[in-house]
Amino acid sequence: MHTDLISQMRITKVYSASTFNNREGAKNEHIRHRWGALIKYEGETVYTSNGKRFLSNLNHIVLLPNGCNYAWECTKSGRLCIIDFECEMTYPEPIIFTVKSPDKILKMFKDLEHKRTLNRPTAELESIRDMYSILLALEQATNDAYVQPEKQRRIAHTLEYISLHYREDLTNDQLASEAGLSTTYFRRLFTAYVGMPPIAYLHKLRIDKAKDMLKSDYGRISDIAEFLGYASIYDFSRDFKKHTGVAPSRY
Repeated sequence: MHTDLISQMRITKVYSASTFNNREGAKNEHIRHRWGALIKYEGETVYTSNGKRFLSNLNHIVLLPNGCNYAWECTKSGRLCIIDFECEMTYPEPIIFTVKSPDKILKMFKDLEHKRTLNRPTAELESIRDMYSILLALEQATNDAYVQPEKQRRIAHTLEYISLHYREDLTNDQLASEAGLSTTYFRRLFTAYVGMPPIAYLHKLRIDKAKDMLKSDYGRISDIAEFLGYASIYDFSRDFKKHTGVAPSRY
């Protein structure tokens, strides 16, 4: 899973979206000067970078980062769709998303390609929006491959519950009960799925909301602390500084 990497990506431009046909035995070497998202929906290609081999086919969708030095060889003939885009990040090697049900993502690739041929005035904005949607779908599809459907449903329900009740003083026991699981198993499953324990996620959600509220011209810090469910402005300031490194007044 690549949640941290995806969350840091800031797309500034989509250059192209094109379909190509690779023949078996075709090969080349590249140093990427922009990012590429590639779905090889027919056949297979093998990428080599930093001594590692990466498989590309319908179930293994590839991000080729800016600054990445790699070689590729088509091992089974077939078509691929690649989107070239600008992102203010570098990464040393290809990033592979293993997905079980790629049809939706393939359609998103092809839809973006089609929209660009229409040359509408909003084409660039739509392309950037659709590229973010593809990245999000890739991350979600990768998560789906690691979490069983029933367990995934329970955690998704809990995330929805937290989003509606984050101002309340929630506990692990309460959230576990909401998910229909024992507290110990719930904490372990939640942490594996989300990447942090439930209460840590709750605090992060509150701080993220606080950041948005502090950017507004409305509301004093004490009002924000009360709205977010903190017992005092002191508790809020301490939690905020713990997560961000600065006091709310400085932020």
